[in-house]
Amino acid sequence: MSEHGTWRRVSREGRRFLRGRTRTLRRLALWSLLESAHTFLGGYAVARALDDGFLAGRTGTGIGWLAVAGVGALLGALALRGVFGGLADLVEPLRDGLVRRSVRQAIGLAVSDPARASRAGDSGAVSRLTQQTEMARDSFAGLVLIARSFVFTALGALLGLAALAPVLLVLVLPALLLGTAAFLATLRPMARVQRAALDADEALSGRTGELAAGLRDVIACGGGASAGAGIELLIAEQERLTGRLARWTALRTLALGVAGRLPVVVLLAGTPWLLGRGVSAGAVAGALTYLVQSLLPALDALMTAVGAAGTRLLVVLDRFCDPEAAPRPHSEPLAVDPGPVSGPPAPPAPPAPTSPAVELRRVRFAYGPRAHPVIDDLDLLVRPGEHLAVVGPSGIGKSTLTALIAGLLPPGRGTVRVAGSPACGAPGRAAPGYGPDVRRTLLPQQAYVFTGTVHENLTHLCPGPVSRGEVERATAVLGADALVARLGGPDAVVDPGRLTPGERQHLALAAAYLSPAPLLLLDEATCHLDPRAEERAERALAERPGTLVVVAHRISSAVRADRVLVLDGTRAVCGTHAELPARSPLYRDLVGLWNAQG
Repeated sequence: MSEHGTWRRVSREGRRFLRGRTRTLRRLALWSLLESAHTFLGGYAVARALDDGFLAGRTGTGIGWLAVAGVGALLGALALRGVFGGLADLVEPLRDGLVRRSVRQAIGLAVSDPARASRAGDSGAVSRLTQQTEMARDSFAGLVLIARSFVFTALGALLGLAALAPVLLVLVLPALLLGTAAFLATLRPMARVQRAALDADEALSGRTGELAAGLRDVIACGGGASAGAGIELLIAEQERLTGRLARWTALRTLALGVAGRLPVVVLLAGTPWLLGRGVSAGAVAGALTYLVQSLLPALDALMTAVGAAGTRLLVVLDRFCDPEAAPRPHSEPLAVDPGPVSGPPAPPAPPAPTSPAVELRRVRFAYGPRAHPVIDDLDLLVRPGEHLAVVGPSGIGKSTLTALIAGLLPPGRGTVRVAGSPACGAPGRAAPGYGPDVRRTLLPQQAYVFTGTVHENLTHLCPGPVSRGEVERATAVLGADALVARLGGPDAVVDPGRLTPGERQHLALAAAYLSPAPLLLLDEATCHLDPRAEERAERALAERPGTLVVVAHRISSAVRADRVLVLDGTRAVCGTHAELPARSPLYRDLVGLWNAQG
């Protein structure tokens, strides 16, 4: 929707709202007339106190006129009390109406377009129902209060200037109107920039939240460059809009200075001219009082409120007035970006590696220069196609080992290679700067599932398109076909918050099965599955072409593996399940405990 369309739509809705509350508006106007009387008496009484009292040698008269000014202040306080009562009758119905409209929009979207509503999630509707309605309420209340005050204060001040000496208006009004016109000229551009800045901020918040949720997977799969590029673009856009907003704010400040300070300068500079034409000193002092104590503070408050709260109110109300408004996603579901659609096609999967799938040489790692090493002097060689299980007590370094192999952590000493290349390097990308690292896929304990279709969640690790038949075969092999059917099929939209941890792990395991990476790293990625589902998933992944490294949640995973790596904090022992009880006391204890529980 264009800027002019936004103004027309909000203006039309605003007029309709105000037409139904003419009684409240009349009551506000009557109370505000008292404020005009207070303003009028403030400057007029000062002029009379000087001309008819103190300058004429009649002190009592001067004090009497000052007392009249004090009575005017009491009238202003009484008026303000009545204004706040009327303001509540105007503002609260606005908030109630926005709440009802927000609910209708959310329900209407859920009925007419359930897929879009599910993609957008509940956050947009909740934001409208709470934060944005309160923002609109507070902004509207402030604008009504300040705009009303300015109108009736200006009325009282201008009538007072005319009553003192009409020529005063000739000096004051041009500078006042010039600054006000300059200020009004900045309103629409500022509203447009603020709207764009609000959209950019929401998009950046949504994108960074999605990226943070899947950061480990993005890095492990080599999607950092593409995911980061989207963030960088949003940050650059926000920076550009902030700069534009700052420039418009500077122009608004300049306009405020012209309207709020120039009339005083003109009045003071023209005082000799006024006195020479019969304008009394009291009238000049009264005019200065009108400017400094009434008119200019009211104008300053109006410009500040309209420039900030007014443009913010316009942006927020437009979201409620737009018939197409609904909770909108600010970015596509976060996944490892396979690259630009118009870019070159992804290369075929790499040939079977001739070098070791994983190779660690004298690897040492500690979480800090003075920390005790978690892994110390570890040598490990995993052959292509091998199934390796990693076991050991909690906190011994199993997840650290998978992070080193995945390239999430650089070794403090030694080398870690995957398919013959450094684990932290960047070879094996599907395309320069884009797509997953086709050498490996890491599944952490907390499975990453994003808001998107089932098909997107199952294929986001693949650099190219995946047919529906391939997806169906993978889910059948993994035993996830029943889950996919329960979710509504491959085209159904997944809400991660509605899935159990086990269901999320099942989807992530199917995605790993479809991944072309020859190395799969499962860091307790089956811990929320029952033993039978875990066994089926591990066997399927082991039969898949490639190498499988599993951080075992149950010792049964070690039984199924070709070899087992035991980490016990003092030394690492690697061997088959049959060999290790004789070579590792820790493994013997783990097997004995498992047998006792079985």
